[in-house]
Amino acid sequence: MLFRENNVRANRLKAYIDSEAASALPLLAAAVLALVLANTSLEPVIHGLLKVEFTIAYGTVGLSKPLLLWINDGLMAVFFLLVGLEIKREVVEGELSRPSQVALPIAGALGGMIVPSMIYIAINWGNPVALRGFAIPAATDIAFSLGVLAALGSRVPLGLKVFLTTLAIVDDLGAILIIAGFYTSHLSFEAMAVAGLCIVVLAALNRFGVRRLGLYMVIGVVLWVSVLKSGVHATLAGVVLAMFIPLKPAGEADAARPAIQLEHALKPWSAWFIMPVFAFANAGLSLAHLSLSSLVEHVPLGIVAGLFLGKQAGILLGAGLLILLGFAAMPAGATWRRLYGVSILGGIGFTMSLFIGTLAFVDATYEPQVRLGVLVGSLLSAVVGYAVLRWPSRT
Repeated sequence: MLFRENNVRANRLKAYIDSEAASALPLLAAAVLALVLANTSLEPVIHGLLKVEFTIAYGTVGLSKPLLLWINDGLMAVFFLLVGLEIKREVVEGELSRPSQVALPIAGALGGMIVPSMIYIAINWGNPVALRGFAIPAATDIAFSLGVLAALGSRVPLGLKVFLTTLAIVDDLGAILIIAGFYTSHLSFEAMAVAGLCIVVLAALNRFGVRRLGLYMVIGVVLWVSVLKSGVHATLAGVVLAMFIPLKPAGEADAARPAIQLEHALKPWSAWFIMPVFAFANAGLSLAHLSLSSLVEHVPLGIVAGLFLGKQAGILLGAGLLILLGFAAMPAGATWRRLYGVSILGGIGFTMSLFIGTLAFVDATYEPQVRLGVLVGSLLSAVVGYAVLRWPSRT
């Protein structure tokens, strides 16, 4: 029985890793397209389109936002719903439910969030506006990092793929906490009261064993609107909703488990629509007024140094200390050089870093600096990490 449960868990994890790696392709295509078009005569057209106001109304209640904010506040809430479902599954029955397996990636994730943030803060010290971007280099893009590992094939053992996957999931949880704690504007207590009522209703539905996803989604929409109006970032509504969608014991078929059923339904939408649309809307960077000197401005320099240097140092320091002190074992099939290579890949921030950048700076003047720093830091991490893992040493 235990062997079968472990086998099911291993198969599900392998399928998860493969699906995340595959989702890097449409994401990469969208990012490249955004960069190309941003340097053509179509750039003003795309910029204008993203500023077009769209309104959704029912009676006297309505929301009116530019297309860019519908993407960043609306579509990304669905993405965070998926992230919440994945975190919940891993905590309940996946890698995060096994204390013996989770210490190493948690230590790596903590180091990989703290050290990059400290580097960014040191570079931008004295500029209180720029300091708001301290969390930008603390993120890891799970799709791109696993995509690079997939390109390396059998050169990277499964143990290290599990390590990076678990680390990235913990990293996502850290990003959620950072968004909730540091990127909240002025609060509306009336809207928060409505959000609180929605949470009570969701808790009651879960407590009484209601398994109809439609009910949860209707309450989730009301929750999203109230959180949006409250001053807390609307994407957190997706995470809260995920926590209450029922996840029954692993003995049931996935099709009969609402949380797993919804996760499977959202996965292709996230991979082929939500994340590529987000990347297209937020990764475009005009090179017309950029030069090498642009990289030494404090904000992009802090992001590049945080992602490329801080991430690899923090992940290797956090995980390496646990291994050297005997509190955790090296992942199966791994060597120190391979662990170092995977630590470098943790510096591929891209989507999560870009997203945190949209929250950190209201002033549009920082937008190209954030995009430049994220793109350069992520590219360096991908290329150097691939090179280190492509020719691993024997020790």
